[in-house]
Amino acid sequence: MNRKFASLVVLIALFSQCGIPKKESAEARAKAMLSKMTLEEKAGQMTQLSIEMISQGQGYDLVKPHALDTNKLKEVIVNLGVGSILNVGGHTYPIAHWKEIITSVQNYASQTRLQIPVLYGIDAIHGANYTQGSTLYPQQIALAASFNPALAKQMARLVAKDVEGSGIPWNFSPVLDVARNPLWPRFWETFGEDPYLASQMGVAMVEGYQEKGANGRSMAACLKHYVGYGNPANGHDRTPAYIPERQLREIYLPPFANAIKAGAKTIMINSGEWNGEPVHASKFLLKTILRDELKFKGVTVTDWEDIKNLTERHHIAATYKEAVALAINAGIDLAMVPLDLEYTKYLIENVKEGAVTETRINEAVLRILTLKYELGLFDEPYTEANSFVEPGSKESLDLSYELATQSIVLLKNNNSALPLAAGEKVLVTGPNANYINALNGGWTHTWQGRDTAYNPVVPTIKEALNLALPTASYLGGNTYTQHLPEASLLAAANGYSTVVLCLGEDTYTEKPGDINDLELDAAQQDLIRIYKNAGKKVVLVLVEGRPRTFTKSEALCDAILYAALPGNSGATAIADILVGKVNPSAKLPFSFPMYGATHSTYDCKYTELLNNDFKPAGYNALFEFGHGLSYTQFAYSKFSMDKRELGKQDSIQAHVTITNTGTRAGSEIVLLYSTDVVASITPSVKRLRSFTRVDLQPGESKQVDMKLAASDLSFVGLQNKFILEPGKFYFNVAQLKDSVNITN
Repeated sequence: MNRKFASLVVLIALFSQCGIPKKESAEARAKAMLSKMTLEEKAGQMTQLSIEMISQGQGYDLVKPHALDTNKLKEVIVNLGVGSILNVGGHTYPIAHWKEIITSVQNYASQTRLQIPVLYGIDAIHGANYTQGSTLYPQQIALAASFNPALAKQMARLVAKDVEGSGIPWNFSPVLDVARNPLWPRFWETFGEDPYLASQMGVAMVEGYQEKGANGRSMAACLKHYVGYGNPANGHDRTPAYIPERQLREIYLPPFANAIKAGAKTIMINSGEWNGEPVHASKFLLKTILRDELKFKGVTVTDWEDIKNLTERHHIAATYKEAVALAINAGIDLAMVPLDLEYTKYLIENVKEGAVTETRINEAVLRILTLKYELGLFDEPYTEANSFVEPGSKESLDLSYELATQSIVLLKNNNSALPLAAGEKVLVTGPNANYINALNGGWTHTWQGRDTAYNPVVPTIKEALNLALPTASYLGGNTYTQHLPEASLLAAANGYSTVVLCLGEDTYTEKPGDINDLELDAAQQDLIRIYKNAGKKVVLVLVEGRPRTFTKSEALCDAILYAALPGNSGATAIADILVGKVNPSAKLPFSFPMYGATHSTYDCKYTELLNNDFKPAGYNALFEFGHGLSYTQFAYSKFSMDKRELGKQDSIQAHVTITNTGTRAGSEIVLLYSTDVVASITPSVKRLRSFTRVDLQPGESKQVDMKLAASDLSFVGLQNKFILEPGKFYFNVAQLKDSVNITN
């Protein structure tokens, strides 16, 4: 037996010495362990610290290359009994270093009295983005545009494989915030503005993350950020949201409710406040709704430093110690502290002084221990046979490309400007034309995703387009806020008939991404005007995390692709769509605003349709939710609902025939909407109720069937409960409509 293997056997043996039978349920084993614990050990389990607290260096100024500090490890893990660690020390690590980190942490945990393993968590939101060599997929807003939950589930399973392969069993994903304010800097981390779409995609990702692998183990998903985070009043991160309870229940809660039903193991709490109450201190949201109504049994974890923020930002607690009591009593189980050692001390003092009961502590610790047992950490915290798998498989690379091609939306294509013809003389320019980081966005190798030192060897847009179309050339020097002199721009375009402008945003997330104006930078819009005035065909490729408005410039574009944040394979996917190798099929998962100052979502109310003379004018989107073009054409016919009358306990099917009337194969996303004609609460103009993808060869027709329950048509009434009222409903796909009466 070699030395390395022997140490692993010892480690596993140590974690098995607690005398708790393995055949019992995870909860039963957790209860047995809880009965052995002191108050201090319990408080340690409710503490999560960032890796900086066990690393060489001070605060964010860590020693390079990253190294763990044995003295800090002993103090944090052994002496204080901290139960969870998260994060990376600034940037992505190679698999060998993750092996060193996880093994060291669990070795120190084995030295504690009860040998309770540490739960390690990470933000791996579009791939194992903190493990070098991992495949990076489209971000969630792009995934949503695919309207393909099956591929989202497949992606989540492969991400879990890479994250687990790094020794990490807990992923802070998916984000289930419903994004209703396009200014918000975390807009791109969501599945868009619709709760049904967010629910379908969210459930798929939870199932993918938590699906058991070949070893019989699975990772834990974490739903973020419960609840109401996606509509801050001023559009800035971590600022107040003012959302009526009725709207909270109908729009913002359903994705969480559905993911909980799918078995999600953990939930991260919204850093902001709801109607003046910080969510981290809200018993109504954390207990009444989450525990009593939604029946969530898992672990609630704070976001970064949010218990301390009850004092420092929200000012609802006079001291940090008081804030700890408020949050724990409200329903927080695990505190992402993450950079101080005071929290655990204050928690213990609060219990001893009667501000927090030990019953509440036991409730939280039982959930945490149960999770650790469910994840198999007690039985196998680390083994040679099941650890540290090199990422970046061919399967994951192929899926990354497929998802990218299905997530890029063709918004406009006047006079068949696309696809580009073979031999077409094309000039490629713009700040995102030769910049990999923009394709991936935040949470990519680093927090903000801007460091180029860790970029993989994948093509940029200009490189990918040059491979697909050798007659394409590149002009550099145009940034987000400044372009080359007009004379230089025109001189460079001499001899080119087409200009592909790769515009949008640099990478960001959270507070650094706050902006005060949704309008696309003037310098970028100048490029559109200059080249259009010069008689060029202008093809716009938008690479951005949120829809930046450009209404006046939009009219000057011949074709527009909305690529969002398509990941490492995004450039190749963009190029292949531009030259026609791939037929675009994605649709917008949000309403693209016409104006930054006034904006409505697609499910607006009838009064939002009125213009200045009180006549219907349509809601003010530049491109509507569900909009997306193809290089072929689809005709809808024979639409009908299979019942005219529908009881409240019944189900119903929609039938529609889709025909590819064009000359090339394509995929169409079929969207089924409903409209409640009269209701006791003003109804939305329409609501998405179902969707599906259908692949069609030229001339081919297929019947599409979509089933839903009568209860799917319910809404939150005056008493803040879901109700279904009798009356008439319209259903529509494309321009076709049918009606159904709901009976008592």
